[in-house]
Amino acid sequence: VVDMTSFTWARRKLTTLKHVMDEGATNQKPVFRYLTAWFCPFAHRATLALEHHADRVDYEWIEALGWEQREDKNDVTGTGKEWWYHWKAEELKRVNPSALVPTLIPIDPSTGKSDDSKAVFESLVTIDFIDQISGATGKDRLVPEDPYEMARCRIWADRVNKECCSPYYGVLVRKDKQERLEHFQSLIKGLKAFSSEIEKTDSPTFLPNGQLSNVDLSIIPWAYRYYVFEHYRGPEFVINEEKYPELRAYFAWYKHVMNLDSVKRTLPDKERYLVHIGKYADSSARSKVANAVRRGVSAHDLDDEKDDTDTPLLTAL
Repeated sequence: VVDMTSFTWARRKLTTLKHVMDEGATNQKPVFRYLTAWFCPFAHRATLALEHHADRVDYEWIEALGWEQREDKNDVTGTGKEWWYHWKAEELKRVNPSALVPTLIPIDPSTGKSDDSKAVFESLVTIDFIDQISGATGKDRLVPEDPYEMARCRIWADRVNKECCSPYYGVLVRKDKQERLEHFQSLIKGLKAFSSEIEKTDSPTFLPNGQLSNVDLSIIPWAYRYYVFEHYRGPEFVINEEKYPELRAYFAWYKHVMNLDSVKRTLPDKERYLVHIGKYADSSARSKVANAVRRGVSAHDLDDEKDDTDTPLLTAL
């Protein structure tokens, strides 16, 4: 059984390969085959970067990752059905050793041919890469030109990834309520640190003067998705201004970034995503991230071999 929602993702203002070919050599913008998945917050980071630089970079959206429910021949689940596993496009498996999204493959605008040898992947890396290849300058940059701010942004992009994004999966995947609460408190601690850092700039964004950065793009996909906690884990896991007034700067940041056009057009439908993430909340998802968290490590510490979706040990848990 395949989750067909992956095939019906509404393509917003996405460039098709035919358009690229029609433009021919006159199109000087970088062009990519963008291997992605509508539901994946890691891929969402790259989408945000691509849309931020939509006037400078073209891409063709390729749904390369989805879900399939395999037969449970040994009746492990007691339902006659298996857990949900990822299906992966052959192109994704060919160009990315980990077969994960996002993955960008450059296309020669004059020929329309892609170059697998230059595939770029890893979500934080893709943000920086897209920003660099876009040729943007000044406030349009996501990675600032100032060496100090560049270093600060890269430190904080890594920090929010570990402290504000990875705990999200602990709240959803772990079965013990106390463990879920521990992951949630770790997330809140990370948000407090992020909120305090935003206050230093006197700006609605991480950088001064409203400049969007790789730090903002690193956390936006998860900040948007925190709403699922209340649905699947209850009121104790709600993140709002009334409950956490000390996150005032974070909530001001959230309202600002979620109203940016380049962000709004990338946001998945909330009800549709809620159905998707239910696979993590009920422990039926057998993705590498879910397997890593189930194994007891953070999502950012997943191991391609230990957390492979076809590892026999994990499918027996």
